[in-house]
Amino acid sequence: MFRDRPVGRHLIAELTGLPDSTLHDAIGVMASLRSVLVDAGFTILKSTTHSFVERGQGFTGVVLLSESHAAVHTYPEYCYLALDIFGCGEADPNEALNRFVEELRPQKVRKQMVVRSPEQVVEQRSEPMPVFEGKQIHGR
Repeated sequence: MFRDRPVGRHLIAELTGLPDSTLHDAIGVMASLRSVLVDAGFTILKSTTHSFVERGQGFTGVVLLSESHAAVHTYPEYCYLALDIFGCGEADPNEALNRFVEELRPQKVRKQMVVRSPEQVVEQRSEPMPVFEGKQIHGR
C-alpha cells in the first residue's frame, strides 16, 4: 500500500497584471498551457474552454491529464488569471507554472502548493482555507 506518500500535488496560482487582450485570448492561453504542461512531463488527454463573451468577460479552460487536470479561469475586469494544476506522478506542476509565467509575463504571481494525501485530509480537516488577499471574486 502507498499510504506513506502523497497522492499528488495541487498547485494553486494567482497571476495578476495581465493585459485584457491576453485574458480574452482563450486559444492563445490554452495553447501556452498545453505546451508548458507537456514540457513539464504531463500527458494531455483532452482540453476544452468556455468563453463568457455574452458578458464581455473571460474564459474557463480545463485540460484533462492522465496525471489529473489543469484549469485556468480568467477575469479581465480584474487583470487576473487563476491557475490550478493537480498532478499525480513525476511531472512537476512548479515547472509548468514557471514556463507559463515566462510566456504570459504577469506583473505578479502568488502560488500555493497543496500536498494531496488521505493522511493529510484527516489531520488537516479543521484547518481554514487561506483567503485570497485583495478583492473577493464571486462567480461570473
